[in-house]
Amino acid sequence: MSQQEIRLIVRLLNTDLDGSKKIPYALAGIRGVGISLGYAIARALSIDPELRLGQLSDQQLSLIEDCIKNPSKYGIPAWMLNNRRDPVTGRDLHLTGAELELSIKEYIQREMRIKSWRGVRHSLGLKVRGQRTRTTGRKAGPVGVVRKAMEAASKESSKS
Repeated sequence: MSQQEIRLIVRLLNTDLDGSKKIPYALAGIRGVGISLGYAIARALSIDPELRLGQLSDQQLSLIEDCIKNPSKYGIPAWMLNNRRDPVTGRDLHLTGAELELSIKEYIQREMRIKSWRGVRHSLGLKVRGQRTRTTGRKAGPVGVVRKAMEAASKESSKS
């Protein structure tokens, strides 16, 4: 593939990515991969992070895919992974895509099952992380005074 030729859509880990973006920013389109991890992946594989994702060869793309699946194998530090000390396996893992969504749902279900504070808040549909709930986080519409409705009600009461 020549330098001028750029693929506009690149498929990695069951996700269509924008090939015209720089590598870290394009990789951030994968659920579970952020810009910082994108830079770390590019540096670990000795690929210039300023290149566009569509400029890479198929071999480089397969290396990137393997690095996202097994980041510790390529020297990416454990603190950059999104599932450290997994409760089931006890290993540091990095989950992406549907695996990540399923594990988050599984963790929330576990919290609800053991009836921890977070689990109770999740089951009631309330804020979980200590935010205030007096005025925000309401499910219904606004709760202010509607001036026209109040005026209409006062006119009705004054007529009787």
